Amino acid sequence: MTSTAAPAFPTPAARGYRMPPEWAPHQATWFSWPQNPETWPGEGVLEAAERSLAAAVAALSEGELVHINVLDERHERHVAGLFEGKADPARLRLHRWPTNDAWCRDHGAIFVTRPGGEAPLLALDFGYNAWGGKYPPFDLDNEIPQRMAGELGVPFRTVDMILEGGSIEVNGAGTLLTTEQCLLHPNRNPQLSRGEIEQRLRDNLGVEQVLWLGDGILGDDTDGHIDDITRFVAEDTVVTVMEPDPAEGNHQPLRENRQRLAAMRLPDGRPLRVVELPMPPPLVRRGERLPASYANFYIGNRVVLLPVFGCAQDEEAAATLARCFPGRRVVPVDAFDIVVGLGTLHCLSQQVPAA
Repeated sequence: MTSTAAPAFPTPAARGYRMPPEWAPHQATWFSWPQNPETWPGEGVLEAAERSLAAAVAALSEGELVHINVLDERHERHVAGLFEGKADPARLRLHRWPTNDAWCRDHGAIFVTRPGGEAPLLALDFGYNAWGGKYPPFDLDNEIPQRMAGELGVPFRTVDMILEGGSIEVNGAGTLLTTEQCLLHPNRNPQLSRGEIEQRLRDNLGVEQVLWLGDGILGDDTDGHIDDITRFVAEDTVVTVMEPDPAEGNHQPLRENRQRLAAMRLPDGRPLRVVELPMPPPLVRRGERLPASYANFYIGNRVVLLPVFGCAQDEEAAATLARCFPGRRVVPVDAFDIVVGLGTLHCLSQQVPAA
């Protein structure tokens, strides 16, 4: 099927669109399969990351369709082989759409919905520059949003603003969370003021208010994505990671973010309920700090995919999320090798809401 460009005006918000929360029903989840050895350096690291991701996708596919971008016919055979005996092939759709890297959360389309009527689903194609030009080239990644729209047969809208999906969190009821470190960084949209950034988020994602946290975690090369620190789990509830050790570099910024959350109010005046998640112990590989965080979970229709790192805090994080999502099964996924790529499960995935 082909996709057509949406009219430039009015804005998606004016047309009744909004970005639903991740826990709202999905028609599918999209991935760009890991394939870049420069992202996962070291003998066997990429292969181990693939095995872990395949196990996660197999669990996810029990509750929804999974689309996967692959490089070519040979890569398609390789990826399909990872699922033999583990997932129903009817629940997987492989697309020969080459990408520069695997981070579909950031280079994929962001979807907004509206109830009833014509075109209930709209794909937003924000600009993408590989986190401020850190990892060129990214030309193939930039083609993915419109390809996704075309495959789904939905309209798309190109938005003149650099924005990665991992840098925003919405509750589906008018509130968006982000970080100053990322969205105000001069390597994204230096021509836009804070107020102009907020207005574009309101216009395109259908939110009423933008709430700002400060800095992200150590090792995060995305300049502080929100999906490594604080996530909505209900309209009025967030989980946020905390580091109890004052000597650890994440302690102070996460403490300051916790204080900001305590002062925040929803549009109707309600305070946010804040649930604390632990942080795993610092993970360092080849002298590089890795952005290991339990906040980088992914909410599927039936499961919550939780990155775990083989440490004592894994169990506490799983129990906390199980209480937040009583209707879903928490699936721990070994992310020790995945995080070598400087991201985990949420970074790799992008939900397609049910229209």
